[in-house]
Amino acid sequence: MNKTFSNFILIVIISLSFINCANRGTPDGGPKDEDPPVIIKSIPENYSTNFKGKEIKIYFDEYIKIKDLQKQLIISPPMKTQPEITPLGNASKYITIKIHDTLEPNSTYAFNFGNSITDNNEGNPYPYYRYVFSTGDYIDSLTVKGNIVDAIKKQPETFVSVALYEVDSTFTDSIIYKEVPKYITNTLDSITTFSIENIKAGKYMIMALKDANNDNKFQQKTDQVAFLKSFIEVPKDTLYTLRLFSEELDFKATKPRLLSAEKIAFGYEGDRKDMSIKVLSETPPEFEYRITQDPKTDTLNYWYKPKLEVDSLLFNVSHPNFKKDFTVRITKQKKDSLLIQEYPSRSIRNEDSFEISGNIPFTDFDPSKATIMDKDSTNVVFTTRFDSLTNTYAFNFKKTEDNSYRIQVLPNAIVDFFDNKNNDTLNYTVTTKKASDYGYARFTLMNAKYPLIIQLTDNKGKVKVEQYASKEGIIDFLDLLPSKYQIRIIHDTNGNKKYDSGNYLKKRQPEKVSHFKEIEIRADWGLSETLQFTSD
Repeated sequence: MNKTFSNFILIVIISLSFINCANRGTPDGGPKDEDPPVIIKSIPENYSTNFKGKEIKIYFDEYIKIKDLQKQLIISPPMKTQPEITPLGNASKYITIKIHDTLEPNSTYAFNFGNSITDNNEGNPYPYYRYVFSTGDYIDSLTVKGNIVDAIKKQPETFVSVALYEVDSTFTDSIIYKEVPKYITNTLDSITTFSIENIKAGKYMIMALKDANNDNKFQQKTDQVAFLKSFIEVPKDTLYTLRLFSEELDFKATKPRLLSAEKIAFGYEGDRKDMSIKVLSETPPEFEYRITQDPKTDTLNYWYKPKLEVDSLLFNVSHPNFKKDFTVRITKQKKDSLLIQEYPSRSIRNEDSFEISGNIPFTDFDPSKATIMDKDSTNVVFTTRFDSLTNTYAFNFKKTEDNSYRIQVLPNAIVDFFDNKNNDTLNYTVTTKKASDYGYARFTLMNAKYPLIIQLTDNKGKVKVEQYASKEGIIDFLDLLPSKYQIRIIHDTNGNKKYDSGNYLKKRQPEKVSHFKEIEIRADWGLSETLQFTSD
């Protein structure tokens, strides 16, 4: 064998070795890694007692990442100063927790990481990892469990916090607005049940919170809340059900502002019923005003005349639980032009009214200058009804199926607050469908307690049609558009014909709501359902 051939053989052997090594290091295909990372050790060990340190390290068998920590991590009891947790966004084989808060003596702390810990390559989560330690001689081991339901919707929100407040000499009802709870957990993004663990025996107030800004305190304007009327004792082998609801806002008027010439907007929060607006500035004898509701916002528009040569106007806004004076700066502004809109604009149901509304308050309407004719050019008798707050004229007339109706309003029939008139003829056309285009539903209610509000909603909870039932009988929904409907029943306990939410300070729970299975309505077809109520 010559030297050249020997060198060739050596090169081939070395090359094959490199290829073989490369193949072993980068296998082609193979099963996907679906195993979560494994914890090798923790310093201090999980469930340690007499904890005095300021740093915790948790070691894994592979590189991990932490994601969505702000939403996933629950610390119970909550810390006023949040700990520093690393790595965030970078891969590492360990987690470091640096504690900056002063820990309470003889207390058990739990860090629940939810699904935030994942392996670096495949994103397999280490589910609901909890690191627990005690600053005292033992770990508190009691648990409170239950479930969350929504007071009005079929499904509750996700990421709902459930908290316990210790009932001691410092406890007051206002604590949920001012202080963080003693213990807390969260349903996170996948479950509606909850479990608060590692708590000590005692008396507690339990509540749930859909916390918009994650500060563990109740904000009426942005948060949903749930509570039990009575305190709970721990330990007790009970599953608690909490009904989550949005409180009706306490009435509050916001600072009014001039929108256009002789038009002032008075914004508000809460229920505007019994809201009163009075001008306190001196006005001439011919002074007039009108108040209309803004169709899109919680605002009352205050219209006045004649034009006042003043720099500002002083008003008082009052409500049974509110009273405040406001100064409105008056500047030179352009007046609004009269705009008239109709509803509906195309198809109309037999039981609906045809409506016209304006952006400036109407002060007069001459029905002799309006006509309604069907498709056979036959005059249709109508009546009108005016709602001054919505500034709407409703035209009521008898309709027949598969017909069209032309509504005509001649010039000068409508006069607004500033003596503007409709200068042109207004022409509108609406049509009715065939009876066979609709379906119907009939409901028989068993073991029901009246009065009730029976609602058919879409899958987002928006009410499509509803009926009020004050006594036993068959409930028929006619002329239903083909669609899928959810059945929602409101138990109108106080008989005021509307759903009443709860109130934490008044210790009032929201009115009970029952949900039934989805129904599908088809054209020229109907169904009959029996709705069975439970006795609770």
